[in-house]
Amino acid sequence: MTDTRKTALIIGASRTLGLGLAAEYLRLGWDVIGTVRGSRHTGLHDLAEASGGRLTIESLEMTEPEQISALRDRLAQRTLDLLFVNAAITRGDLPIGEVPTDMFAEVMITNALSPMRVVESLRPLVASTGTIGIMSSDQGSIALNTEGGQDLYRASKSALNQLMRSYAARNAEDTRTLLLIDPGWVRTELGGPDADLSVEESIPGVAETIAGQRGKPGLHFLDYQGQAVPW
Repeated sequence: MTDTRKTALIIGASRTLGLGLAAEYLRLGWDVIGTVRGSRHTGLHDLAEASGGRLTIESLEMTEPEQISALRDRLAQRTLDLLFVNAAITRGDLPIGEVPTDMFAEVMITNALSPMRVVESLRPLVASTGTIGIMSSDQGSIALNTEGGQDLYRASKSALNQLMRSYAARNAEDTRTLLLIDPGWVRTELGGPDADLSVEESIPGVAETIAGQRGKPGLHFLDYQGQAVPW
């Protein structure tokens, strides 16, 4: 009997949203490859131990291009149904004029440049009917920015969205689905303790939204409830 299980690669799966997404795809019967930074033990390792071999862990520092290339080489014989980039950072809520240059570079490299390097490098591993997704945020929406704050984080997500639109335009004939996903305001290190949603409330919606877009080529910017987010 042919094994028809789907495979997801989740970049940045050691905790919170990424870990929740890995757990959700295991629950849905997928095989999952999750990446972590470094060699420390994480919640993903505990999840892998209980997965019966359906979750494998790869090490990746996303901001190091040579590590992205090495991961691609290690996975060269795998076919992915989903490539999802989750990793992102924030460095506090400073007005943009007070942001040190090195902080600006760090956040932009991590949140905008590195996810796109992953997409560009690992795209050949994704099936022609598969999906490439990145965790964005409604804070990346220029139209929705009516209150300001979180200047650098907002800018990094807006830059990510613009770069993904450029990628989609350059690959307009690609049959893969391309997604930017807003998970909602979630209680994570980034979202803070006062956020509206738990990981358990957000992530099933993220997975359902991804499933609902399968087979729809082109780029879609959606929230965890499947609603379009203004650019």
